[in-house]
Amino acid sequence: MQTALSRGERVQHGTLIRLLHIFDSLPNQRTTPPPTSVFRHPLSGPSPASYLGYRTPEAGLLVSRRANDCQISPMSSEEGLSSTITDWLFINSWWLLLPFIMLLVIAAFIVAFVLLLYMISPLISPKPLKLNGAHVVVTGGSSGIGKCIAIECYRQGAFITLVARNEAKLLQAKKEIEKFAINDKQVVLCISVDVSSDYSQVESVIKQAQEKLGPVDMLVNCAGTSMSGKFEEVEVDCFKKLMEVNYLGSVYPTRAVITTMKERRMGRIMFVSSQAGQVGLFGYTAYSPSKFALRGLAESLQMEIKPYNIYVTVAYPPDTDTPGLAEENKTKPLETKLISETSGVCQPDQVAKIIVRDAIITMGLFRTIALFYLGSFDSIVRRCMIQREQSKAADKRE
Repeated sequence: MQTALSRGERVQHGTLIRLLHIFDSLPNQRTTPPPTSVFRHPLSGPSPASYLGYRTPEAGLLVSRRANDCQISPMSSEEGLSSTITDWLFINSWWLLLPFIMLLVIAAFIVAFVLLLYMISPLISPKPLKLNGAHVVVTGGSSGIGKCIAIECYRQGAFITLVARNEAKLLQAKKEIEKFAINDKQVVLCISVDVSSDYSQVESVIKQAQEKLGPVDMLVNCAGTSMSGKFEEVEVDCFKKLMEVNYLGSVYPTRAVITTMKERRMGRIMFVSSQAGQVGLFGYTAYSPSKFALRGLAESLQMEIKPYNIYVTVAYPPDTDTPGLAEENKTKPLETKLISETSGVCQPDQVAKIIVRDAIITMGLFRTIALFYLGSFDSIVRRCMIQREQSKAADKRE
């Protein structure tokens, strides 16, 4: 038996009936709402496809449309609000996830690109330099990293020329290096000269070394010095001294060997910089610029000499247990000490092994990436070199 409706219920019921009539009278409209507002009832009888429900939280009711009838059931305002929020989240949630999805795709692409470069880097790296029988010149080779580099090369059969200022330290280093000989033909030559003072002297001693041990196959620029202090407390002459020793002390020996390397179409040049040559640090306002300069020199020089099969490498070792570091620590500001302690101290023999390996075997991943970037410039340099040689050949025929 059907109960009588109250006046309020009749008004509400009549309003909903009118809404349904309006919906039915709309032309060319879908008989089903958007998928986000449609739900199916697990009822027996007609197939679920013919039984659809529409939420109308504004009216506080649930209107169910079936193929041949219409049913109205009350729905609480809490259910209506919850339903509205759920539908809104369902519609808009994928927009919130879109930035994260894009970031993941970009990250995956970058990782794949780096792995690809890593795998093909051996294919585009220069041919490894065989140190057995090669002539290696090491500046700053009387102590520290330079001496350990000389030992590492000597272990592999190289002929060594040590260049440094202190003759007594050179002779002591020579005795230590000779203990690692692998054959009776190996020689360690010592030359005492300041590589930062006079280019003509440096050129002369390099010429003498090549006359005795043959053309230079690899040059290791390891001569350098360090000092730290606050900018306004550092003597003005110290800026000049550090630039001369750390920068010009590498320019002069490189300038002295580059002509012969070009003629032979082979060679390796190593610049030993520092972590302070990558990042400017407190207390290194005089030291860091002199090491930063080596990177600019190395990258520019590499572009010039790559067509001649000559390759340049820059090493950026951290604090290393050497006499130079011990001397530097005597005047190092507190802030600089605390910063240095965060990276620890490496042993010179470990640093030397890595430097020699990188110089003779492979360019490394980041060098490979840089070569992709600079590849377009290399072709320009090579074309100019060929045109210049052709022009010289034509002039000789005339």
